Amino acid sequence: MSDGTPADLFFDAAIGLLQRVRDEEAEAIAVAGTLLADTVTAGGRLFAFGAGHSSLAAQDVVYRAGGLALMNLLAVPGLVGVDVMPATLGSRLERVDGLATAVLDTSPLRTGDALVIISLSGRNAMPVEMAIGARERGAKVIGVTSVAYATQTASRHSSGTYLKDHCDVVLDSKIAVGDAELTLDTIPAPFAPASTVVTSALLQAVLATTAATLADRGVEPPLLRSGNVDGGHEWNARVFEEYRDRIFYQH
Repeated sequence: MSDGTPADLFFDAAIGLLQRVRDEEAEAIAVAGTLLADTVTAGGRLFAFGAGHSSLAAQDVVYRAGGLALMNLLAVPGLVGVDVMPATLGSRLERVDGLATAVLDTSPLRTGDALVIISLSGRNAMPVEMAIGARERGAKVIGVTSVAYATQTASRHSSGTYLKDHCDVVLDSKIAVGDAELTLDTIPAPFAPASTVVTSALLQAVLATTAATLADRGVEPPLLRSGNVDGGHEWNARVFEEYRDRIFYQH
């Protein structure tokens, strides 16, 4: 690690990654944003899924002030975060064959919907099986992953494939294998992960594109406002009522 405090170096690394995804993923972001806009205008529903820490980025776009009200969390028990006990169980569940299929079979996902699947490595059974199953059910899939894992790690799915192989659009977070940006001679392991920062930014860029695309088509984007500003709850109540059949976190 060169000159600068660890904090400075982490910010530099994160900013560098954000600049890379802004420049290198611009086309994919535009395509993904348009795909979601197409889904909204066609009457489809929007879902997001991520396991473990990847779930943080999924939750960041659900029921979020300034975000699309139609984005629903596709939750898998034990994989929504690190609240499952023990936390290591979540890592094991990601590798269980058949779990994603069971979740999809009992979810509201259907033909014409869109599903955003977030998986940093994209190598485990859960995201691969979920992407395959969602497309088999007629849904479009946007994958947010680090493509580097597909060339530097082995797939844990029986097909030998990765999340990126089963998506309509792939957004590459550019995160290095291992998800740690810094090293120090006095510390035996790399540290300071940036995947949450970058993945969340990628998704917000996509949804900003979706909102602007809808507006360009003359469709008011179904956006939520903060409940901590005057009139926010009344605004949201109107949106919830208008789109009640496409918002599942209200039920």
